[in-house]
Amino acid sequence: MGTAPTQYPSGITANFHAKFDHKIEFSSSSFPSTLNISKLNCHPNSKGLVNRICSLPDIDDLFWEKLPTPILDVVENPIHLKNLSTKELKLLADEIRSELSSILSKTQRSFKAGLATVELTIALHYVFHAPFDKILWDAGEQTYAHKILTGRRFLVPTLRQKNGLSGYTSRTESEYDPFGAGHGCNSISAGLGMAVARDIKGKRERVVTVINNGTTIAGQVYEAMSNAGYLDSNLVVILNDSRHSLHPKIEEGPKTSINALSSTLSRLQSSKSFRKFREVAKGVTKRIGRGMHELAAKVDEYARGMMGPPGSTLFEELGMYYIGPVDGHNIEDLICVLQAVASLDSMGPVLIHVITEENQVSEDDQKGETVEKQQEDLSSNGMYSFSSGLCCRTYSDCLVEALVMEAEKDKDIVVVHAGMEMDPSLQLFQERFSDRFFDVGMAEQHAVTFSAGLSCGGLKPFCIIPSAFLQRAYDQVVHDVDRQKIPVRFVITSAGLVGSDGPVQCGAFDITFLSCLPNMIVMAPSDEDELMHMVATAAKVDDRPICFRYPRGALVRTDHPICGGSSLEIGKGKVLVEGKDAALLGYGATVQNCLKAQVLLSKLGINVTVADARFCKPLDIELLRQLCNNHDILITVEEGSVGGFGSHVAQFIALDGQLDGRLKWRPMVLPDNYIEHASPKEQLDLAGLTGHHIAATTLSLLGRTREALLLMC
Repeated sequence: MGTAPTQYPSGITANFHAKFDHKIEFSSSSFPSTLNISKLNCHPNSKGLVNRICSLPDIDDLFWEKLPTPILDVVENPIHLKNLSTKELKLLADEIRSELSSILSKTQRSFKAGLATVELTIALHYVFHAPFDKILWDAGEQTYAHKILTGRRFLVPTLRQKNGLSGYTSRTESEYDPFGAGHGCNSISAGLGMAVARDIKGKRERVVTVINNGTTIAGQVYEAMSNAGYLDSNLVVILNDSRHSLHPKIEEGPKTSINALSSTLSRLQSSKSFRKFREVAKGVTKRIGRGMHELAAKVDEYARGMMGPPGSTLFEELGMYYIGPVDGHNIEDLICVLQAVASLDSMGPVLIHVITEENQVSEDDQKGETVEKQQEDLSSNGMYSFSSGLCCRTYSDCLVEALVMEAEKDKDIVVVHAGMEMDPSLQLFQERFSDRFFDVGMAEQHAVTFSAGLSCGGLKPFCIIPSAFLQRAYDQVVHDVDRQKIPVRFVITSAGLVGSDGPVQCGAFDITFLSCLPNMIVMAPSDEDELMHMVATAAKVDDRPICFRYPRGALVRTDHPICGGSSLEIGKGKVLVEGKDAALLGYGATVQNCLKAQVLLSKLGINVTVADARFCKPLDIELLRQLCNNHDILITVEEGSVGGFGSHVAQFIALDGQLDGRLKWRPMVLPDNYIEHASPKEQLDLAGLTGHHIAATTLSLLGRTREALLLMC
């Protein structure tokens, strides 16, 4: 056991403890001679870091091909940055970028955003004193360098793996993560709350939040900025502008330029003398009179608008003091501006506009960019076959094919997409029907009400939103759609467990919060054929809202030919396999696990019925009565939270008197806790929803407990 105390301002001390059992030799001369590693047990004595990380990278991952990193090897936490020169900081940035490229190029995810923020991360930790000062991030993809510099370097290969590092900031992972990053746009609100709490308690720590282009689409960002301007608490907001746009045509226009003049102006804007002069000038004009003060304010706004890029005055109108643009890859400029801002005791809310390029790579990592381009299209919801190295067809592919077929038949069909990033499959529809496709980015609330307006105008909108992101638009779903019975067709992607994205993007709650709405039709396909049918069904419904969900991942049958769907009878399920000993009623993708359980049970001489519910609302009452009357055991299975499909079944069979006699009913749902990142198979096992779990539950209800236990061994 070793202890490494680290001193921070105001007497803050963080002691990191680590147990190491297995001895690993490093061949590089730049590494320490030996390092003992086992399951890492990192927990500072100060509150914050919980003993949760217990996974280590595979031994091969510890010896990836890379250049020596002599500076990075001595930076164990941010305090070690303070003694480095500017030249060394630049070399450190190259080393971090090289290491991130080496590690993350092996994954099937885009990591450009993580490379773009390397210099910014170094500058932040050089100037500020985390964890005493609070640094909050909106997007998890931008925090990889932050994780490396805050004592988690050797765990980066376990990123998004079971018991490994989270892909986002996490309060349970490190005290350097003061707030968890979820779907973006929350950092300013949380940071402002921390700043106000600091002021009330008389503390002096700095609060810094980092947002990006994607999060500036969300309304919460502007709500928080407006409130920050009103409260006038000291808060630093950094806009990491990677020059992204939802609409490429807009990007073709003039971009914010970074040159010697803009760099000089940014330094001037952030300087203490300029800020003091500005405040003194305000005070003098107030004494002269209100008219003079208002005139001076207009002149100040006009002058600063001339100095800044187009749109910079928007932040001023919200009450933020705008500084920028600053070159996000020039460490000297970044440190100069940040130090000037940090030195001011009473500055109010400040927004620093930082320009970064996501294509930044170190000279020795140009080949990593090629790998990145090959993997970019697989980074969102696409699946990748590691055994064959080929892409697999996904539910999203099937959805888009079905939408294209319906759109060719019906010119009123339009698609609205919202969320952090668009699934590559949707590009097919966008290319075929560019004037009938609308991507609104992280503006889910707008997407729902916009779809309602399209419907009122005589169109047939399919509103595609990932399950976890639809949560943010629930009020609009209730009042702007369901209450008015407006026929909006909700396509809920990434439903259920989502593997490496863990609880942040887990779609556990949509069945529950949509099935309780009076006018909503709620359904879920069990395979690609059913998905095709449900697209056709939704296109035909024109008197009320309807929704269907599907999981992230590959199709059940990848070699299945493409065929058009046909409209289903609303509220009708179907029996897939007939049996007499028990009934398994699956909803959505879990039907496939029910079929696996049926195969396992048949080998034990147990014959079960497997039914596909199709609809959660309205329920197939005839099917439910048939299953209850013909079986002593009924098990409902869904990949959703408590309160969903199983609860609706329980409500009906209880009121129908089916629970008054011999029937044993058991619901199988996601557990009442958040399941951390792991592979989809591992998550399903943790949730207890695999075919083996369903079979074991059936055996237990039949009184064959020993066989149930053996099945789970």
